[in-house]
Amino acid sequence: MTPGNTFFLLIALLTGGPAMAMELSSTAFGPGAAIPRRYTCEGNDVSPPLRWQGMPAGAKSLVLIVDDPDAPDPRAPRMTWVHWVLANLPVDAAGLPEGIAPAALPKGTVEGLNDWKRTGYGGPCPPIGRHRYFHRLYALDVMLDGLKHPTRAQVEAAMQGHVLARAELVGTYEKAGH
Repeated sequence: MTPGNTFFLLIALLTGGPAMAMELSSTAFGPGAAIPRRYTCEGNDVSPPLRWQGMPAGAKSLVLIVDDPDAPDPRAPRMTWVHWVLANLPVDAAGLPEGIAPAALPKGTVEGLNDWKRTGYGGPCPPIGRHRYFHRLYALDVMLDGLKHPTRAQVEAAMQGHVLARAELVGTYEKAGH
């Protein structure tokens, strides 16, 4: 064992183990896998179950943004379509259950506007081709103040300079028969 390895082993032992990166996952689909129809406009259009772990020290709140950068056509994308925006999720929440209702969101969570101009989850509904759906979780060193049904842009502006860690889960979806 080299002196450098000994140093890192000692640090890991003193701090309870190596630092864990923040991770975002779902029991409904894996990284890069197809999102089941249940979570789309062709199904029940309910939010998938999400779990996270590895919260960084000093985190005070979480932000979740789900979007589709392949809109309207993955061969010629022109915009990123926002499907879900949540801010001020508490850091002690370990995830969100499937189909979570607004009233069941953790206390203090702020719902933002999606690109349908409403709050809440809007599932994949691509007009053409297989699209990618990015689920991004951000750990912040602050609570975001003054937000009432913010847009993604407003949340991202408020997050500037406060992101401690980020995790990402990407799923894909293509409508049946396309």
